[in-house]
Order: sequence, then C-alpha cells, then structure tokens
Amino acid sequence: MPLRLTDIHLYLSEDESALSAKAAATLKIPNDKILDLKIVKKSLDARKKGRIAFLYTVEVEVEEEVEKAFKNEETAKIRIIEKERHLSFPKLRTELRPVVVGTGPAGLFAALRLAEHGIKSLILERGKEVDRRVKDVEKFWAKRVLDPESNVQFGEGGAGTFSDGKLTTRVDDPRISYILKAMVDAGAAEEILYLSRPHIGTDRLRDVVINMRKRLISLGCEVCFESKVTGFNVNGGKIESIIINNGREIRTKLLVLAIGNSARDTYEALNDAGVKLERKPFAIGLRVEHPQRVIDSIQYGRSAGHPKLPPAAYLLTHNMPYMGRSAYSFCMCPGGSVIAASSEPGRLVVNGMSLSKRDSRYANSAMVVTVRPEDFEVFGEGPLAGIEFQRKFEGAAFEAGGGNYNAPAQGLIDFLYSKNGASLNSSSYRPALTSANLEECIPDYVITALREAIPQFERKMRGFISKEATLIGVETRTSAPVRISREINLQSVNTKGLYPCGEGAGYSGGIVSSALDGIRVADAIIAELRIS
Repeated sequence: MPLRLTDIHLYLSEDESALSAKAAATLKIPNDKILDLKIVKKSLDARKKGRIAFLYTVEVEVEEEVEKAFKNEETAKIRIIEKERHLSFPKLRTELRPVVVGTGPAGLFAALRLAEHGIKSLILERGKEVDRRVKDVEKFWAKRVLDPESNVQFGEGGAGTFSDGKLTTRVDDPRISYILKAMVDAGAAEEILYLSRPHIGTDRLRDVVINMRKRLISLGCEVCFESKVTGFNVNGGKIESIIINNGREIRTKLLVLAIGNSARDTYEALNDAGVKLERKPFAIGLRVEHPQRVIDSIQYGRSAGHPKLPPAAYLLTHNMPYMGRSAYSFCMCPGGSVIAASSEPGRLVVNGMSLSKRDSRYANSAMVVTVRPEDFEVFGEGPLAGIEFQRKFEGAAFEAGGGNYNAPAQGLIDFLYSKNGASLNSSSYRPALTSANLEECIPDYVITALREAIPQFERKMRGFISKEATLIGVETRTSAPVRISREINLQSVNTKGLYPCGEGAGYSGGIVSSALDGIRVADAIIAELRIS
C-alpha cells in the first residue's frame, strides 16, 4: 500500500524532479527505496512573497520492509493509504428511457451515470453542437449578430463551454474524483486530478465536451441538437410528455431537467404547466479588468514574472451586515477575457473566459453584490420576478453601451468618485467598450455596496484601485434567480418523474458542483428503479 506524504515544499528555484529526494528525506530512507511517486495535490503558497513555494501531497510506493516500518508509526505528515477501489456499475434492466434536457455539466454527467448502469437516455439540447456554436459566438463578437439559440449561454456544453473552465468547488464529495477522471478520459489534462485550483480553459473544454458526447453515444444514448423544450404536459401530478420546438411530442415518465440558469423561456413553460417554482437570491454587479501584470505584482511581489508562477488570482469578500448584503469577487479569470454573453436581443450581459494557457494580458473578475427576493417585488409576486429584475438591468446596459452590444464601461477610480471619464483603458472585451456612467446600469444599493467594498479590497490587495483598472457592465447571471422546488428524493415537489438539477434548477453553481448534482439525480433515479 502506498504512503501518503503531506506538506512537501518546493521553492521557485527547485524542480519537481526533487520531489523524490524530499519524500525520501521525510521518510528518512535512501532515495532508491522509493519505487514510484504520484502527485496527489499541488497548491501555491504566496503568503510570504519573498519565499513563495508550491506545496505538495504525494503518494509513494516503497519497498516492503519500509512500508512495514511505518504501519505503526503514522504521523500527521505520513499515512498509509489503501489503494483505490475500481467503481462498478451494476446494470439495470428497464424499459424506461429517460429524457435528459441540457448538455451542460449537470445533463452530461446525469446521462453518463445512467448510461454506465445500462440506462440509455435521449439527450436534448436547444442549441447547436460545439463547432457550429463557436462560429455563431465568433460572429456575434465580430459582427454583433446574436443568435438567441446559439450563443455563450446555449449550446453543447452549456455556459461553461465559454468560461475559464474552473473546477473548484466548496463541496466535499467522493464523487468529485469520478467527475475529474471522466474529464481526463475525455481529454482534459491530468493535472486537474491534483491541482488545488484546477481549470480546463474554454479551448480544451470544447474537446472534452465533444468526447463526452461520443462516449454517451457509444453507450447507447441518442443526442439531439436544436431541440428546445417549449412545453410540458403534466397529468395527475406526473410528467407525461414534453413538446419540442412547438411541435413534436415526446412521451416520458423520467425527465431530467438540466437547463442552465439562462433558460428563461423554459422557466415560463414550467410555470405555465404548474410545476412548483420559487424565487431565490443571487447577485448582480460589474466585471473589473486589470492588466495581469498588476495583479501578479500585488500577489507575488518581486517574484512576479517568474516563469514557474501561474497568472495570479484573487478572492475577495466584504460583508455589510447593516445592509444585509455582501460584495465579493466571483468567477475570477487570470489571463482571461471579458466577453459579451447575451442570450436575448436588446439585452447585454458580460462574463469572463480564459484559454487553457491563461496567456491573455488581462485579468478580470466579477464584482457582485447579493440581491434578495424582496428586491424583485416591484416586478410582481410570482416566481419569475427575478428574471424581470435581470432583464431590466441587462436592457439598461445595452442602451448605455450604445444599443449595439458594446459594453458600458468606466474607469474604476471614476466609478468610485462618480466621475464621467471620456477615455478608457485598453480591454479584452469584444465587440468594444463604450464610455458610460455605470450608475445607470445597476441598482442604487449595489452602487453603494461596491463603493464601500472596493476600498476594503484595496486594503487587502494594495494596488487594486488603479488607473489601469476598468469596470464593465453588467454581470447578472451569477446564478439562477429561480429554484425548481424538489423533494428529498430529488423529484419535483408536485410533478412526479421530473428531476430538476444543476444551476438552472437552483441547486449548484459552477462546473463541478453542477456535474455532481447531475450525478446525484442519476443515482436517485437508479435507486428508485431498483425499488420498483
């Protein structure tokens, strides 16, 4: 059995080839007694800017007599680890054919888990396959021609396909390793298995999504693109069928709904069918962009620019109990781009994206403030009021940018002091920026909160408030404004056979947590089928 060693430091002057010798020194054995070494975790410790280090956890195979010596001498840094057991997927015999709606991480992993148990799904995606979708998005960014069904939000892979591809999550679940291994099998770099803050990057994520589709088809699933669910037929509290593209009816008793947080028309169809929905809080704000070298200098000090250091990231938060709100950075993209992420004509929303190398000259992050369901009351008492709230400020941003998908922008310092600056810094955003007063694009309480929080962020990161920093509006799709209510068995509370999951259902946020929620739903379906 391997030994797991923690807290092994490698400094910038050292190479990973030194890990074996350091592991041997920790064990107090000759280096040649180590037969094999595998990196289990790698993280960056930049708290001491003059002594930046990478921290490793490794597993080593050692000669038998060395292993025996440690059986009764485990320490905080040295433990004996049982070898991983291979997962098994007992096949189920059933005539039921689930329908999975959405090919984001929740939908893909729900379908994969079901397929590994022999349950072959029909998978529906309202948008196009990746290759055609990429062309539509590039056309939007270059020529300002938006396809409402093929864009940054809709299409194969979901919104995550045009993102940084971050694979971090606060959730601790053994099934996460299953998710990461499936991504590696589909073409992701093996380093995502051990990096503390893994990411794929939008370029590599596209290949991963295509390869996952091919695997699902090889397992007997059918994938249909340009197949939007436009209606739900519910009879006696049970899902009976769905309508595709306002015409074709598909009968099903098992419907996995992984629609993503921008499928506003699908929420409306669910509401019309009487499926229980509820309003939920989310966040709204702006995206801040700095030159990456500025963030590197803040985080790494004189080590900034060292070839072994990745583009620096940050995580900032500021609580305002008197307001009942928090302001925080969200979806930080080192070496990334700010992108137009609209899915409805006449409305503008921005997001962040980066490639696998994170080699852009810019760093960006959302700067958002929590909003509560009571903030939506002006738009009515129904469960969809949060959508109208989002639309209001996306429409305001579209107008402030000039009505052509240019993004309204303002220098960070100008925003803090309510000044109208005519000139703007260079930016990664496409199509282009328009100088504007961002007070016109977000609620008053969000303005107040950001103007309080950003100086606090400056205290944590000296140099964050910079003439080179730009605020770009607006960021509204941090999470779903709607939750599709479900029971402990993960079915809809009032529609049997309907299993909502992922970000669009209001139960996750990000690639890994959405994939995990899809797996939870698949496991719940499998358990239900075993009982019946």
